Amino acid sequence: MPDEQVAPLRDVVEPRPVLRSELSFEGRVWDVRSEHVDLGAAGVVVRDFVDHTGAVAVLALDDEERVVVVQQYRHPVGAFEWELPAGLQDVAGEPPVRTAARELAEEADLTASQWHLLVDHYASPGGSSEALRVFLARGLADVPDHERHERDGEELGMPVRRVPLDDLVEAVLAGHVHNGTLMIAVLAAARFRDGGWTGLRSVDEPWPTMSRPRGSRS
Repeated sequence: MPDEQVAPLRDVVEPRPVLRSELSFEGRVWDVRSEHVDLGAAGVVVRDFVDHTGAVAVLALDDEERVVVVQQYRHPVGAFEWELPAGLQDVAGEPPVRTAARELAEEADLTASQWHLLVDHYASPGGSSEALRVFLARGLADVPDHERHERDGEELGMPVRRVPLDDLVEAVLAGHVHNGTLMIAVLAAARFRDGGWTGLRSVDEPWPTMSRPRGSRS
């Protein structure tokens, strides 16, 4: 109906009462919990889910509109994925943008002079509490050689590339890349770029969907 007032489309963060929360499995990085949730008229339901600390990612864009991507092996899917530099939000009290800057330096040997909030999203809300905040970083510069992080473990020898933003959009639409955060961030960045970068948000904007610290549900 043309004259009908339609409320803006917006998620509502309003957790239902948890009657009981049990740790089912304690992992190295995240846990699995089983919770009895009161849905009111729908009754009490039991939900098992990954209790995740949350994460941040960085879409770093250079002066030639190329995006910095890294490749990591992800064992649960058995794939070498192209991803954005990213990391867990696992340092107590550390602002998300600071975590993002640290990960950009450690994984891509880069700093950035301009930071904006690009997009927030949930990784898999039906089975995980993981929330991700993705930042747009511009004004890139190399970390001096003597200050560079020594990568090891799964990051040892990690390939780092710079790919034109438009080529990444095509890779997403062609089904050549599959990392959810990369796909969401690339499409969002392309939309902002095409709009002259208007509407970008501050890195200090509240994060109401942020994951709770691991173990805080106990």
